[in-house]
Formats: sequence, C-alpha cells, structure tokens
Amino acid sequence: QLQLVESGGGLVQPGGSLRLSCAASGFALDYYAVHWFRQAPGKEREGVSCITSSGGFTNYADSVKGRFTISRDNANKTVTLQMNSLKPEDTAVYSCAAGPYCVTQGLKYWGQGTQVTVSS
Repeated sequence: QLQLVESGGGLVQPGGSLRLSCAASGFALDYYAVHWFRQAPGKEREGVSCITSSGGFTNYADSVKGRFTISRDNANKTVTLQMNSLKPEDTAVYSCAAGPYCVTQGLKYWGQGTQVTVSS
C-alpha cells in the first residue's frame, strides 16, 4: 500500500511544542518534496510548510514563520515539522503530502492526518 503516515499530534498548551513526523509506507520519500497542510473545522485547507526532495529549500506560511521548522532526516526517510510557540489558532488536523516540487500542483500522496490541539 502506498501512503503517507503522520505521527506526533496531540494536546499541548499555548506556548508549548510538538514534533510531527511524516513517513512513507510502500515507497521511497527521497525523491519527493513534502508538504505539510492543516485544516481546522469549518476552514479550508492551508499550506503550512514544504521541503524539497534534497532538503535544500524550505518555505513556510506567514502565520508559522519563526515558530515552525521543517526538516528531513539524513536518510530522507522521514520529514519532521517542529512546532514551537504554539497558539490556539494552530489547532487543526495536520497532513503531509508528497509531490514533485514545493508547489501545490501535482501532489501525489497524502496522509490521513494527525490532530493538533492547542488549548489551556
């Protein structure tokens, strides 16, 4: 089965941190750019961050710049989203997706998502 699997979500208080991971099942993630999206109830999905297949380029939504960091491990098997200084408005289901580039077009694989809840 070809899929992406997210992990690391949970409940955290404002100002806290979480680390999300995205891993591929059934294929190699090495050749793909990996995106993180999030969707809160009643809102449309928004792009959070992306990292290229080489790990040499990253981008972030303005709302998370300076707080979130995306990275790939040395073996290119997983992609991590380190989320610091979390705010209640970060609450959403976070999903990773893989595609050829850090653009929204041509996304090939999606995960089911992991819930992040930021609340006191």
